[in-house]
Amino acid sequence: MVDEIQTARELATHANDIKHLQDDMDAMKEDIAAIRASIESINKTLSEARGGWKVLMMAGGAISAITAIVGFFTGRMTH
Repeated sequence: MVDEIQTARELATHANDIKHLQDDMDAMKEDIAAIRASIESINKTLSEARGGWKVLMMAGGAISAITAIVGFFTGRMTH
């Protein structure tokens, strides 16, 4: 009889421990989902920034080329 009561108490304790572990795992799943969404947002922002830098570099190169051509012809006309 004492063994049965002790076993029942241990089972109740283990069931409670398992419940807490399951709750912790559920919370971790939610945290991981939030982290994944955050990482995807960061990747999207970085992809957009990379495209923006390419456009800026192309615009800077084009303006530099135009400035060089204008400077070349202006220098030729003054001599």
